[in-house]
Amino acid sequence: MDNGKRLPPDLRGTHIHFVGIKGTGMAALVEILTARGAVITGSDVQERFYTDEILERLSIRALPFDAGNITDSVQYVVYSSAYSPEKNPDLAEAVRRQLPMLLYSEALGALSATAYSCGVCGVHGKTTTTGLVGTILKELDFPAQVLAGSIIASFGGSCTMTASSCSSASAPYFVAETCEYQRHFMAFSPQKIILTSVESDHQDYYPTYEDIRAAFVDYICKLPRGGQLVYCADDKGAAETALLARQRRQDIALVPYGETASGDYRITFGSIEGGCQHFSLAALGDCALRVPGTHNVRNAAAAAALCMELLKEDGRRPADYADGIRRALLAFAGGKRRSEIVGQARTPAGQDVIFIDDYGHHPTAIRTTLEGYRAFYRGHKIIVDFMSHTYTRTQALLEEFASCFGSADEVIVNKIYGSAREDASAAQVTGESLARRMQEHHGHVTYAAEFDEAAASALRLLSAPSGASYPDGYLFVTMGAGDNWKVGAKLLERLGEHA
Repeated sequence: MDNGKRLPPDLRGTHIHFVGIKGTGMAALVEILTARGAVITGSDVQERFYTDEILERLSIRALPFDAGNITDSVQYVVYSSAYSPEKNPDLAEAVRRQLPMLLYSEALGALSATAYSCGVCGVHGKTTTTGLVGTILKELDFPAQVLAGSIIASFGGSCTMTASSCSSASAPYFVAETCEYQRHFMAFSPQKIILTSVESDHQDYYPTYEDIRAAFVDYICKLPRGGQLVYCADDKGAAETALLARQRRQDIALVPYGETASGDYRITFGSIEGGCQHFSLAALGDCALRVPGTHNVRNAAAAAALCMELLKEDGRRPADYADGIRRALLAFAGGKRRSEIVGQARTPAGQDVIFIDDYGHHPTAIRTTLEGYRAFYRGHKIIVDFMSHTYTRTQALLEEFASCFGSADEVIVNKIYGSAREDASAAQVTGESLARRMQEHHGHVTYAAEFDEAAASALRLLSAPSGASYPDGYLFVTMGAGDNWKVGAKLLERLGEHA
């Protein structure tokens, strides 16, 4: 890493300006750097985002983009990949002043080089797994900072966790969610890695499964001699990737977890009762989670495995901390847009409705999440409003999307949430054509392009009794990486008078 991509080991008093400061990852990085004593300013669009609350708690106000934001005191500029010096006045001025400029991924990588760092990666489960790691380390007061890709309830409504045992200047250990898109994670300096899953995704950048798998192999090979890869043995892609990495690097230690794993982190699934998913880990004994889904049990196993290996790294006996790990797993309440319960109401007929918002936007994540809801909320009729994310992903995985909603009773499909990096006019698939294909697999699919139309369709479905098969009422789920959470918000507002 050259000098322009470094951050000083001691950040106290260092003035860093963030361009695109309201991005989830950017705001999380701001939290980490503020905790280390940096002086932060930032700019962004003036539309309000949930990250504004994070910034306000830090007494930071997002400024409008302007060259005048780059004052003489600014020493570094961190910016989102959504902005460029050719179009953004803050970045243009930073270039003119020849200031060190780092992309978010580069700044995260620079920060990782200052500590014993662990990266959490995979096509699915990164945020939840990182949140689980932070929840455990917080409970144990292990001297670490943790950065997740969304707000985590147990982090106190924050994207980050800084243990009270950390000094204001630094943290001996750092754990972060790391992203595979455009190989952003290659800027990170990991000592240990969690790999949750590997399959085809981001088809605009990785046309084939082999392409994305190769990126994960390259990332794993950044581990130092003796570095550990904690990987999901139950995920075919993760297991393949681990073996390919091991072929290139015999010195990497493989640490499997899952139902098919051998060793300390083998999972045995138990019952679902009392609002909990029960399971056991070979090295930890009986555990329970309050968040639904077997995929989240695997995420919990990954988090426990990494934390127990970190305890060993720090010269501690994991067995001495087993009770604390179990308490943390039971206390975990998820993250924002990760099976997040956003409200409850009653229908005009007096039936209960639980509203959930979830970020799931890949067929595998959708299927496993809905299967988890079906097992966890047995007495509820499940209605899903889905907004597919990017035309390239929808086209490449059309059949998988069409067939992954089997656990839902009713599905409402919105128009596709496109990306700025795509040409929508050239797309070969639309939300309507996706809905038609889904109807070949599912008998209850409605297309509603706009949110008002979707809310009206949902209200009609909720106005009919859920039936004897579903005595507990309804589960209404907004699902996707777009902004269709607004459908749930509209419904909650309309049903408010019946709450």
